[in-house]
Amino acid sequence: MPFLLPLQPTIQLALYSNMKTDIEIARECQLAPIEEVARKINVPLDALEHYGKHIAKVPNQLINEEKVKKSNLILVTAITPTKAGIGKTTVSIGLALGLNKLGKNAICALREPSLGPCFGVKGGAAGGGYAQVLPMEKINLHFTGDFHAVTSANNMIAALLDNYIYMHREEGFALKEVLWKRVLDINDRNLRFVVTGLGAKSDGLIAETGFDITPASEIMAILCLAKDIDDLRRRIGNIILGIKMDDTPFRVKDMGVDGAITVLLLDAIKPNLVQTTEQTPAFVHGGPFANIAHGCNTVIATRMAMTYGDYVVTEAGFGADLGAEKFFNIKCRKSGLQPKLTVIVATTQGLKMHGGVPVERIKEPDMEGLVKGCENLDRHIRNMQSFGQSVVVAFNRYATDTDEELALVRRHCEHIGVGFAINNAFLEGGTGATELAQVVVDTIEKKPSKPLTLTYDDTDDIKTKIEKVAKKIYGAATVTYSTAAEKQLLRIQKIGLEHYPVCIAKTQYSFSADKNLYGCPTGFNVHIRDLVINSGSEMIVAIAGDIMRMPGLSKSPQAERIDIVNGEIEGLS
Repeated sequence: MPFLLPLQPTIQLALYSNMKTDIEIARECQLAPIEEVARKINVPLDALEHYGKHIAKVPNQLINEEKVKKSNLILVTAITPTKAGIGKTTVSIGLALGLNKLGKNAICALREPSLGPCFGVKGGAAGGGYAQVLPMEKINLHFTGDFHAVTSANNMIAALLDNYIYMHREEGFALKEVLWKRVLDINDRNLRFVVTGLGAKSDGLIAETGFDITPASEIMAILCLAKDIDDLRRRIGNIILGIKMDDTPFRVKDMGVDGAITVLLLDAIKPNLVQTTEQTPAFVHGGPFANIAHGCNTVIATRMAMTYGDYVVTEAGFGADLGAEKFFNIKCRKSGLQPKLTVIVATTQGLKMHGGVPVERIKEPDMEGLVKGCENLDRHIRNMQSFGQSVVVAFNRYATDTDEELALVRRHCEHIGVGFAINNAFLEGGTGATELAQVVVDTIEKKPSKPLTLTYDDTDDIKTKIEKVAKKIYGAATVTYSTAAEKQLLRIQKIGLEHYPVCIAKTQYSFSADKNLYGCPTGFNVHIRDLVINSGSEMIVAIAGDIMRMPGLSKSPQAERIDIVNGEIEGLS
């Protein structure tokens, strides 16, 4: 494979200045009928459940474990992101396109976007430029209704629980603590803490509660970790809703409604088949955030993609300290999956920000800041190697990058023995990712990842698990716990759930729990504010710092730029 020289900055700036928006590019792409997309990877056409001309659900029964074992799974993660993001999804889709350009049978397996960020800060989340999954408007909005199904299932449980308490109160039934919250797929800070049941006695019992965003729902985590419909029902039944007066847990199955909730998710559990800007297949399914949840697409969709693809590209949300850590310690631990390689996405702007360059100057050349910022990249590389992973750095090129900056990072990666490639998929589609694809293929063939080494053991207690992640992955010196968290630890021990993995919810903008502590900090404290028992998804969620499980909207949310003009949607890019 010949070395692909990066575009000269002046040429690239000109190209970017004439660049169409994501939604304009998406509209101009010729979409293939979903039957044609399925035919490319030999998915039986009579098995497709159509959602219009270009989207279909695929039944889980098509997963073939023997083919799964032979497929090459590639994880895409990133350095600690800026508020503008790093472009992980664009790289994930671009890599799949690049692999197909090399003649490989490659599929990407991604998460579904959430309406919260789409109308909040980030806008759309279906890739960008000439590396997108399509139809992007539908994927970014209501898609096949999976998020609505998760929201309905979660809130149906809440309604059934309130009704159960109301109807059985005269029999002496009561909960000393209700743990279950409602959810909405909207950024709405006013719903974080609410009081329900106001009004007449017939309007219910007054209670303090709150809302999380749908991607933080335990139902979403269950959907993404369940291996089949029977496992889904088992997990739903095991959800702990509250604590009874005798200090024993009250679960969904105690109300006898685990079957009813499973019914609401019968369609949602099936993976969604769509296509890329180059008509290659993609599975988009599930959508937990990585800063407040475990940040990976469904196990079922990953296995489905591995059934039909020789190479499968998947991603884990935000930086490698969040999504990738949870991908290994939760998803791989529970599913038995193991990537052959991990790709870490980096940008000059992200590295310069972590190198101490003021945010307003990160688009300007600054070699000193770039060198300093490589410390952040290096820690992410070491963390991924600690799991036994072979690593390739994908440098997501922007118009303001200079050849000197790219050469510096390339030399740095060569010096530490890590593969490096420029990604230009945003500008050039699959052609712009062939260098990355070739480096990935060569690395898998010559230096595949070692057997997975996890950060902690199942037999470790919860405090030990949290501290191992905080110290080994984040670089923390200490971990402290609030009174509420200590109380929950005792409850977890009493119920017998210490064998569960931990899912630490913290800011995505720093290794620490302080969103303003950029770079590669060490010696800090991580304060655990609370612990949430997710006995259905079988994990303990540790709330660190001031992270919120219901985000708020910014002063100028993306919704201000979303509109319908001449019958076409604008502002989702």
